[in-house]
Amino acid sequence: MPPPHLRAITLTNVRYERGDQLGHFLAWVSLVPIFISLGGFVSHFIFHRELQAMFFALGLLISQVISELTRAAVRQARPEACALLETCDSHGWPSSHSQYMFFFASYFSFLTIKGLGGVWDTERSNRWAICFLPWCLAFLTMLSRVYLGYHTVGQVFDGAGMGIVLGAAWFRVVNSMLYRYFPKIEESKFGRMFYIRDTSHIPNVLKFEYDNARAARKNMDSKCS
Repeated sequence: MPPPHLRAITLTNVRYERGDQLGHFLAWVSLVPIFISLGGFVSHFIFHRELQAMFFALGLLISQVISELTRAAVRQARPEACALLETCDSHGWPSSHSQYMFFFASYFSFLTIKGLGGVWDTERSNRWAICFLPWCLAFLTMLSRVYLGYHTVGQVFDGAGMGIVLGAAWFRVVNSMLYRYFPKIEESKFGRMFYIRDTSHIPNVLKFEYDNARAARKNMDSKCS
């Protein structure tokens, strides 16, 4: 009786050639989308529950679903290295890693340049410098998927293009159409139950929270004294 055909959960199953330091580095870079999803958005929801970030995460999820549906429809094979990587049973176009990271970089850049993130109360010229990091990570992720043999050059570039377009489109939908419903979501039963909030109108959320935390402590100390 032939042994059963087994499949691995490929969430973090990134492989590189032993002794290849660049490959080792790029393998970690390839995990950046997971770090953003689990370490970034999940922790942000637990501790902040901010609507702009929640719709940002929703857009990334929608982009991922579109990527998976497109891959299932097109069914373009991965490079020949897929045999060594044991990924030949999945499709390669477009690269979901590349699409994810370029969606993230696109949406993040619009948030920062428009000053809607509420984290950096900086001059408009300085906001461009803040956008530099996510685009660097996006290009490194794209490079890693080709270097490690998971995708062809065309697959990562097409994924990047789809990510940029979807990120820009989703930003427009959220901040031109859905934004008007943020106050209603805040004041809804669901919003009040889970402390959902919108801080898009606050220029510097970090300073706002810092000042209010200090004020609350001073108020408590004055009552205790």
